[in-house]
Amino acid sequence: MKSLIDLWMVALEELGSRCSASTTQDAKSALRRFEHEGWSFWTITLPAFCKDFERSLEEGSVGSGLFCGFRRKGGLPLFLRGFLCRVFDSGSGVLLEVPDVESIYAVRQLTLMFGKMLLPCSDARNRAAINGYLECEQMVKAYDTSTPEAAKEQFFRVSQLLFADVFRKLDRDVEQGSIMGKHGPGATADKLYGNAKFDFSEWTERLEEVFPFVEHGIPNSRYWYRANRVDYLEPGSERPVKVTLVPKTLKTPRVIAIEPTAVQYMQQGVMEKLVDYLERDSFLSGMVGFSAQGPNQVLAQKGSSDSSLATLDLSEASDRVSNQHVGIMLRHFPSFLRAVDATRSRMADVPGVGVIPLAKFASMGSALTFPMEAMVFLTLIFCGIEKELNTQMTPKLVRKLRSQVRVYGDDIIVPAEYAVTVKDSLETFGFKVNAHKSFWNGKFRESCGKEYYDGVDVSVVRVRRVLPASRLDVQEIVSTVSLRNQLYLAGMWRTASHLDRDLEPLLRHYPVLDPDTSQTASEYGTYGTRSPLLGRVSFLGSQPQRVHPELHIPLVKGWVVHSKPPVSPISGEGALLKWFLKRGDQPFADRDHLERQGRPQSVSIKLRWKSPH
Repeated sequence: MKSLIDLWMVALEELGSRCSASTTQDAKSALRRFEHEGWSFWTITLPAFCKDFERSLEEGSVGSGLFCGFRRKGGLPLFLRGFLCRVFDSGSGVLLEVPDVESIYAVRQLTLMFGKMLLPCSDARNRAAINGYLECEQMVKAYDTSTPEAAKEQFFRVSQLLFADVFRKLDRDVEQGSIMGKHGPGATADKLYGNAKFDFSEWTERLEEVFPFVEHGIPNSRYWYRANRVDYLEPGSERPVKVTLVPKTLKTPRVIAIEPTAVQYMQQGVMEKLVDYLERDSFLSGMVGFSAQGPNQVLAQKGSSDSSLATLDLSEASDRVSNQHVGIMLRHFPSFLRAVDATRSRMADVPGVGVIPLAKFASMGSALTFPMEAMVFLTLIFCGIEKELNTQMTPKLVRKLRSQVRVYGDDIIVPAEYAVTVKDSLETFGFKVNAHKSFWNGKFRESCGKEYYDGVDVSVVRVRRVLPASRLDVQEIVSTVSLRNQLYLAGMWRTASHLDRDLEPLLRHYPVLDPDTSQTASEYGTYGTRSPLLGRVSFLGSQPQRVHPELHIPLVKGWVVHSKPPVSPISGEGALLKWFLKRGDQPFADRDHLERQGRPQSVSIKLRWKSPH
């Protein structure tokens, strides 16, 4: 961990130089706090400091109840004061007329740098997360009974205005049997992995009523005998989803639910059709997104420039979508409603508690959670706007507003003038708007991993893993090379150079690569370059070490990440079903997919000659 603290100190010094701010006392204070609080100072205390900082930007001054745990002088904390004085008045704590955006970035970078490291939480925090999951379930039940009937009717009416055409298409697809199942890459509650998922051993009676096994679980009618080998589970004996915890932050883990194989198989099929219709619908496509975060980020930047748009963030968004919300939306489309209900797990196996019934529609882990919550949120947005305008929503009014409204998961963008009523509308149905991450007053905006102040990108670079100690720490090496390149492209060249001094002797072959700063840069291996090599990007350009003898392209020597899917045998019937389920007319990308399938269990690195471009 000491190497990470050294990294923070280098970043502090570099940002202090960029902002002409003294950082000597900040370094001493941070080390002193670390001695008393341990690693939680960097991963919990400093991110909390940033929340108060962003709230001060939103409110236009530093409130008396903010920055608890940090000594203050005048209107500002002593910690990071050199940066804060360039943003707020040192005496009153009021936001300056022209705050220094570079200092805003510096405070955020220094306080959020270690906020989302993939480290295990303590047992106490894990228990707190499970208790929060159970409390959330009770709140969903309470709101199901307490939500006014008038609000439910408004919700139904607005949802039909927005989604009736899409629901009608899905109703038809279910009736005609044109929905085709699909396996996802993740784990399942019945512990089937890879190719084993195509040889079903369980199906539910609820699925059988809508999606008969002989139409979806076997290649064709010649293999009907496979249906006799499957257990058809009654509603009372269905396998529950398995609730589990995965790393999110050191403060709290993320709670997800792993679905049974047969259920997630048909969930994926329904989701595929639903998302396709939503994204291709000319009336809706600009307001909901599932594959591209860019539109949300563009709107967030606009909102930070002219204050016309607000960004809202919801806490525990997936777990607060009630099954009742979905039922209200779909009540005039019985076939689609039956399909959605058949692919919804009704019970959850909670660690340390046992099996409980679910009032929520689904936890994070269901393929339908993301699109269903987007539709619920979009409906409630227009319910809130309708209330503010004191007039019923019409297609014409929706078209007028659709360039200013956008939903991606729990990241919501609405016109700033309607932010309060939209917030009230969401809370009426039991959703919790995160006050620390929702902005509509000042010039700070945040959406889909990007943050802006007055139109300037102040997004930070985060450390995800500890630094590698040897070449055997492959995941840590890959993460650190990515971190180095992100820091370099963010203009923190001195901090990036500090990491170079650690990586160069560790890898020995650590080539200079040409950067790719386009929007799609992160799609190519190591962040910031299209080259598959683990290397350092540089605007000065690469220096080829040799030329390919046949292709005559420049080559450099470096490490390439190598992984192999686990061995996963498949039966003849399962292989045929897999072929029939393949989308598109291109062959399978992996020619060995019938022998190996699933997420790799380990990764390694190998020396190769590759292009630096």
